[in-house]
Amino acid sequence: MRLTVLGATGGIGGHVVRQALDRGFTVTAVVRDPVRLPLTHTALQVSAVPDLADTATLTTLLKGSDAVLSGIGARGRHDGPVASTATGHLLTAMSAAGVRRVVVVSAAPVGPSPDGDGFLSRHVLLPVISAVFRDVYTDLRAMEQALAGSRAEWTVVRPPKLVDKPLTGHYRTAAGANVANGHTIGRADVAHAMLAALDDPATIGRPLGVAY
Repeated sequence: MRLTVLGATGGIGGHVVRQALDRGFTVTAVVRDPVRLPLTHTALQVSAVPDLADTATLTTLLKGSDAVLSGIGARGRHDGPVASTATGHLLTAMSAAGVRRVVVVSAAPVGPSPDGDGFLSRHVLLPVISAVFRDVYTDLRAMEQALAGSRAEWTVVRPPKLVDKPLTGHYRTAAGANVANGHTIGRADVAHAMLAALDDPATIGRPLGVAY
């Protein structure tokens, strides 16, 4: 399988690249600065695209890809509309390149509380987190709406709080919903879930909740 990965120098994108290579996939990593991805592999092409608004260059890189995975998102709550803007450019390039399948990272608070969530999670933690990171989640909702309105075969992966820990491969998923009482997940396991979703038709056109 030939994959194109956006946000390849980020906390999740870097894991996507490495895990995809470990699975024997061919990967084109789209980055702003190639120096930030000090990785060499015979099946890896690192391509610099300083501005994703350059959809002509992005289209060229996407041609021949079987799917796109994007870990692009705001690094902080004052970064502005990062995910929605990037995804808009990506969808334009995907359409021009004839690529349909895309898996992107969103966040659990973008979706409703799942059945089974405890009182504390539903009525205290979620409202507080949603208020603090309001602009980030507004951006992610706009991204999800753009995907839903496109012709792409999309999946949005919605993790809760991200942590740094080694890949476990053991986590819960919920197609079309968030994971009940799911509070954390490692970035490496989010990458694992994104790659697993590629061949799962039950995730197409739906959010996918992931959590420990």
